[in-house]
Amino acid sequence: MTVGEHLGVVAEDTRVATHYFAVDHPGYVGWRWSVTVARAARAKVVTVNEVCMVPGEGALLAPPWVPWAERIQPGDVGPGVLMPTADADPRLEAGFTGGEQARDADPAEWSQIRAVVAELGLGRERVLSVFGQDEAVERWLLGEGGPDNAMTRQAPGHCVECAYFVRLAGRLGRQFGVCANEYAPQDGRVVAVDHGCGAHSDVVESAAGVELPRPVWDTLSLDEITIFD
Repeated sequence: MTVGEHLGVVAEDTRVATHYFAVDHPGYVGWRWSVTVARAARAKVVTVNEVCMVPGEGALLAPPWVPWAERIQPGDVGPGVLMPTADADPRLEAGFTGGEQARDADPAEWSQIRAVVAELGLGRERVLSVFGQDEAVERWLLGEGGPDNAMTRQAPGHCVECAYFVRLAGRLGRQFGVCANEYAPQDGRVVAVDHGCGAHSDVVESAAGVELPRPVWDTLSLDEITIFD
């Protein structure tokens, strides 16, 4: 790899300067040779301190470094892949299991407590926080199951009026449910109450009668035949 023409010089400090030279190689377009030289006080000889290649205008560079925690994207977690949950994840908060009360509670009373805990969707060490719910609401509203898309604008009705709409429980159920129509594009996915599609349950096929052509051979009418006068 050869050194090209001199491109300029920059004074870095007292008796320290950096000279730039072009790189004559098709694989390093836009890169420059950087040669830093210095001269000690009362010295007559210049010393080469550093020689390297530095990118210039139009140089091909690697993408910026992204930490691993920020590289993960929705859909990246596949079979056998584990994604640890951060200890301070703002989307989660402490849940209620009732285990700390099991020893002191009456068996019958504890059975009722467990039934209520299960009905409320608790019984877990961590549950979705209000912040996590709000994030999900914003993401779902902007997604394909939200209200602002071409599918909804051309739909005959909204999901909240559809028989295939299964509303979510809890706070999120005010705005969302799950589609249970196997022919709908959002089957098995979360949809907003004001989302819509062409597979709405109110779309009923009209049973119109079909007019049949006249028979080629008339087998219905009777002909009067006189045998004897």
